[in-house]
Order: sequence, then structure tokens, then C-alpha cells
Amino acid sequence: MNRPLIVSDCDEVLLHMVAHFRDWLGEEHAVDFRMDGDFGNALTRRGSGEIVPQEEVWTLLGGFFDTQMDRQKPIEGALKAIDTLSNHADVVILTNLVDKRQERRREQLLAHGLDARVFTNQGPKGPALQRILDEYRPSRAIFIDDLPQHHQSARETFGKDITTLHLVGEPLVAPHIACAHRAGHADARIDDWASALPWLMEQLEKEPA
Repeated sequence: MNRPLIVSDCDEVLLHMVAHFRDWLGEEHAVDFRMDGDFGNALTRRGSGEIVPQEEVWTLLGGFFDTQMDRQKPIEGALKAIDTLSNHADVVILTNLVDKRQERRREQLLAHGLDARVFTNQGPKGPALQRILDEYRPSRAIFIDDLPQHHQSARETFGKDITTLHLVGEPLVAPHIACAHRAGHADARIDDWASALPWLMEQLEKEPA
């Protein structure tokens, strides 16, 4: 029987992103970041308070990932937890970055001690998860992500055939992210790895359906 498989997101699950993005916006672009519930309206120009248009937000995000990935730090307990989980399951990363940044993400994680296969994706993650599971054919699959829409996509793709953990490890944004568990699209919502690891180990120890 094949091993279980854990498919984990990266930003705000394994590595902080928004906090570093906020700092870089202030340092280099005179843009303030304040998350009050809507990421699309979180960026404002310093002085005028003008909301940065959505298309420019995407350009700034691209600039961050092109030049600032080295400043991203691990979320507390994340990499140690993944190391523990890797003794019991295969672990791969499914990250919503454009494909040209796939190798850069792999190198970024490797620099933090995580040697894992990286899959890039754009848009909902259900179809990408389907391709990964078709390849690995795991005895059990667990999906970890910080965004509720990806849990919805996973649930729509697999139903209850995949275990899903909604985890938002960045305190700046966690209170503003709708709960996928409450919406019925995730099996649990746990925002810290100290609590998430025992829950994940419990899922891995269950007999396959």
C-alpha cells in the first residue's frame, strides 16, 4: 500500500508572507498595509490614503516574490511539524505561484531545511490536487491551506475522500479569514502548529476508509 500523502500550502502555512510584504511595501513603495477584512482594499498610498488598484496589487505581489522571498521566515513550529509528519507520510507543497517561480520556491524551502517537491498552481486548487493524487495514489490524503476557497475547491473535487485542515499561521490575517471548517469545507480549523500536529498525526493513524 502506498504511503499517506500530505499536500501543504506554503505562504501563511509554512512561511510568513503578509508581514514581510507589509514591511517591504512601506520601505520601498510608501504603501501602507492594513488588513481589515478585505485584502483587495488593504493597500493604501501613504499620505493620500488612496486605495491601491487591484491590478497594481498583483504587480506588487509579483515584485515581492521576484525579489523578496529570501526575507520570508518560517511560521513557528511549522517546519519541525512537517519534519515529524514526513516520518509517517510523503509531503509535497502546492503553492499558488506562477510556474516560473516553482524552482525558486523549492530552493527557498530547501534553505530552511525542507526538501520537498513543489507544485505550482494558479486558481482553485481542486484540479491540481486531483493531478497530484492521481500520480501518488496515496492510502490517505491530507490537504493543508490558509484560504477557504481552496478548501471549497478540494471538497467539490473529492467530497469526503480527502482530509482538509484550514490553517492560517499569520496572526495579522487569521482573524479576517472566513472559516472553511464552519462553512463545511474543511475537517478542522487550527491556526497554530503546536495544536495542528497532534490533530494531523491522529488523522494519519486512522485506518484508511
